[in-house]
Amino acid sequence: MSLRNDQGIVLRGYPFGEADRVVVLLTPGHGKIRAVAKGVRRTKSRFGARLEPLTLVDLVLYQGRNLDTITQASVVESHPRLRLDLGAALAAGAMAGAVDKATVEGEPSLRLFLLLQRGLSALEGGIRGHDLMAAFLLKLADALGQAPALRHCAGCGRGGSLGRFSVSGGGMVCDRCQGPGAVRLRPGLELHLARLAETRLEDLTGEDGPASPDAAGIVRRFMEYHLEAPLMSLPAAPVANAADAG
Repeated sequence: MSLRNDQGIVLRGYPFGEADRVVVLLTPGHGKIRAVAKGVRRTKSRFGARLEPLTLVDLVLYQGRNLDTITQASVVESHPRLRLDLGAALAAGAMAGAVDKATVEGEPSLRLFLLLQRGLSALEGGIRGHDLMAAFLLKLADALGQAPALRHCAGCGRGGSLGRFSVSGGGMVCDRCQGPGAVRLRPGLELHLARLAETRLEDLTGEDGPASPDAAGIVRRFMEYHLEAPLMSLPAAPVANAADAG
């Protein structure tokens, strides 16, 4: 049993006992952790709003046998604009929810921590829209080692314009490698997806184009398939509008 310092982004929390709360955080060195904040649900809690979701905090933790206990917490970044903009708050919650589903407790995840930090910072800086969410999920897939093939066929490696996307097949596929469920993308969407995967979140313009909702819908379905979990808080963008089967 000992004290340790850590930093984390609050993903969510839930009640524990009469006045405590278990806080789920994403940390750079210890991955996803759960820690108890004692008395946080009382009106005069010394933690106040320091452990609200989406807040980046410095922590002092007392290491317990099953759950750590938060003994100190100080805010590094509260992301105040996310509290005032409903759209930004929903997008931030979707990012945190996707990372929560993608991470395993106790496994170091510096890359995922930095990705979520950049995603929240982009939202805090005023970047909005389907492109941001699609780019974030593409980078999440890459960090997990599941990035879709966007510049070559996922089946045979052939380059050039391919035109079809297969969620189960791993991304873009050629006519010879297409399988059940592969969809034909509208002109321009293939290139748009590739550019989103290669663009830094902070470099996005925040202005969606005609292909943006379709791109978000495709990437959402890809991530739901590979995470084996729904991303319910993401804005819906039906794939039927993005591509035609066959």
